[in-house]
Amino acid sequence: MTLSYLLLGILFFIQTGVGILGNFFLLGLYTFTLLNGHKLRPIEYIFAHLASANSKVLLSKGIPQMIVCLGFKNFLDPIGCKFIVYLYAVARSVSLSMTCLLSGFQVITISPSNSWWAELKIQAPKCILPSCFLCWCFYLLINCTLLGTMHNSRYRTNNTKIWQLGYCSILTPASFNAALFAIIFSMPDVLCMGFMICSSAYLVLLLHRHHQQVQHIHSPHLSPRIFPEKRATQAILLLVITYVSFYSINSSLSFYQFKINKHPPWFTPTLDLLAAYFPAISPFVLIFSDSQVLKYWYALWHRRHCCLLCHTVHNHTHFQNSSLTL
Repeated sequence: MTLSYLLLGILFFIQTGVGILGNFFLLGLYTFTLLNGHKLRPIEYIFAHLASANSKVLLSKGIPQMIVCLGFKNFLDPIGCKFIVYLYAVARSVSLSMTCLLSGFQVITISPSNSWWAELKIQAPKCILPSCFLCWCFYLLINCTLLGTMHNSRYRTNNTKIWQLGYCSILTPASFNAALFAIIFSMPDVLCMGFMICSSAYLVLLLHRHHQQVQHIHSPHLSPRIFPEKRATQAILLLVITYVSFYSINSSLSFYQFKINKHPPWFTPTLDLLAAYFPAISPFVLIFSDSQVLKYWYALWHRRHCCLLCHTVHNHTHFQNSSLTL
């Protein structure tokens, strides 16, 4: 095991651990809220589905590549390989769709009442949950075609191509045009990306107009960052910019991987590390942009420190009493 693989393994461990912690916190919080009989806000349904998709991306990329970096290669059988590839493809597409849905919902939410988006303000919250489930169903079905291109290693012939993923290998026919398949397969993602870029530009324009309108109302001593609509919009803009940036880099490198059969052994793990970057940081952007979620986060952190402090005081008191008894 080389130093580069050891470094990549440590990065995968940190990225997966931190990302799973943040996404599971959001999922646990929303599950606890529903179990207590409370309703989630429409935007929290998107947060929950986004956290679920991001968790699956981290589990399907971080853990297998972490094992590969420890020196265990091709440890998955054909069924396990298909399952991991299929899980990642579905989760990655749903994560993109949820981010796209989040940006669109925010545009509708903060649009002026006299705009043509105003008609959707009443209907949009009712369509959030069905839209989330529709995204899952759509990508579960469309990614089934991906399984059809993968063959069992028992049927390897001279007319098959091998795509090394590290934890397993994918066999495809020699006539299979990977670049054309990738272009056709990524069309829904490209549409989502285009919509996110347009909605982000519109959000920036709305924020600029809103700032100009309220600038003479609020006290100059108050920071404009404290307004909740601006903080939420800035968080979504940060998510969109992060996703678009890393999606573009990852897609370009993936296209290069399909076109070039020979590449350095560390290339595929590095590609997966970039693919899991957004799922690892997005829950913390959502946590620190939502005042209600942030309140629960601080309460949990404060309770943890109080428990540690009480435990330390109890042990110290018990030690003092034992010393006095002696």
